[in-house]
Amino acid sequence: MSVIRSDEIISILKEEIANFDMVTRALETGSVISVGDGIATVYGIDHAMYGEIVIFENGVKGMVQDIRRNEIGCIIFGKDTGICEGTKVTRTKKQAGISVSEACLGRVVNALGAPIDGKGELPQGEYLPMEQEAPGIVERKSVSVPMETGILAIDSMFPIGRGQRELIIGDRQTGKTSIATDTILNQKGKDMICIYVAIGQKASTVAKIVSTFTQNDAMDYTIVVTSMASDPASLQYIAPYAGTAIAEYFMKKGKDVLIVYDDLSKHAVAYRALSLLLERSPGREAYPGDVFYLHSRLLERSSRLNEAAGGGSITALPIIETQDGDVSAYIPTNVISITDGQIFLESDLFNSGMRPAVNVGLSVSRVGGAAQTKAMKKAAGSIRIDLAQYREMEVFTQFSSDLDAATKEQLQYGKGLMELLKQPLGCPLSLSEQVLTLVLATRKVMLDVPVSKVKQFQKDILEYFKTEQSPIVQEIEETKTLTDQLMDEILEAARAYKSRFR
Repeated sequence: MSVIRSDEIISILKEEIANFDMVTRALETGSVISVGDGIATVYGIDHAMYGEIVIFENGVKGMVQDIRRNEIGCIIFGKDTGICEGTKVTRTKKQAGISVSEACLGRVVNALGAPIDGKGELPQGEYLPMEQEAPGIVERKSVSVPMETGILAIDSMFPIGRGQRELIIGDRQTGKTSIATDTILNQKGKDMICIYVAIGQKASTVAKIVSTFTQNDAMDYTIVVTSMASDPASLQYIAPYAGTAIAEYFMKKGKDVLIVYDDLSKHAVAYRALSLLLERSPGREAYPGDVFYLHSRLLERSSRLNEAAGGGSITALPIIETQDGDVSAYIPTNVISITDGQIFLESDLFNSGMRPAVNVGLSVSRVGGAAQTKAMKKAAGSIRIDLAQYREMEVFTQFSSDLDAATKEQLQYGKGLMELLKQPLGCPLSLSEQVLTLVLATRKVMLDVPVSKVKQFQKDILEYFKTEQSPIVQEIEETKTLTDQLMDEILEAARAYKSRFR
């Protein structure tokens, strides 16, 4: 039996005392002095950083959101029922982040990256901070590659490029989410990873969207990040940042990513709730002073990187809900000024059967033709001007009964165009289908077709081109250009079709 000598014990104790860092240990742990509404005020953690994760005694995580002279304010990621006055809080020295890997594809995760689809745990991936500095000017590349939505009204008049941020704005129930989900469905086979971020949505709404993606095999390349309406405001606040961190993981691997934020109005409301609970000064519409920065630091992370920086891209489709079509409200004007254009959806158009209900006058893409294929640019031609003229003429001719032949033709042409731009849900058009439709419409091949039969005629003639004129379709898809010779061939084939089926 070995005997431990007293001098050995004394030397060990001396060594322990010498290495004991009392100051550090005292600063690592604090205690809760007040808690309520998802906010905890903590005393005793003097060196905590903004955005750092802290862990409460019961295992719930929180994030440092407010740093004062003698205390810090933390938002709690979860229920605050197990936290009370005196609960111990420990620093992690880690920024709020999310674990990301290729295994996330096809999964539904919450704002903290934990799977909620019942398909088992996700393997530990790369830990990425939710708040990341946006790429600098030197790392960026101009937007020039189209990101096709498959929606004729958007691709022809307000083209979106890879790396662009295009706002979808409109009142509730005008089809904003439908445009975003249709765009995701249209990315099938285009080497694009899609992330759908649901902020403050009903669980039933999210389940319906996931079901749509699953039925159309879109979940193979899609990740759904969700913080439901029943989740605390803190989780709704971090959800879009978590989604962007996932997008950046794929962008840095040179992939193209499409991210949809549905919707940033609810995100701003969640942040307002947190700010007011943290006793920050309210500003316009009771939002805190930094609500612009809330969205600018989020949307500036969407960009197209040059080859030296990896060559990937993040295309953002933020959604904003307006009240009674008021685009001059605080949050809508903020996000309009940050994004590269907006698609404005109108209730009156939607109710009159024009779906997607895109207002051609108020919608704009600030990247525009730079992100359009040559074929689409040439085929679309003057369609925006033609529609604007038709809308104007329609108003004036309401008061007139006798119209000359030219005006009647212009009205008939405009009505036909409006009818063509109607598109049912979940039916995105390919590039060739859009180009053929536009060529036939703008060259007035469909002018003598009754308005009620325009959609059927479009469907039949596209089918005819697909089956009997496949070389034309192939040439458009492969070259993405529209030569004068090809246009003549299209018009000739269309006239032959019309004479055969008249």
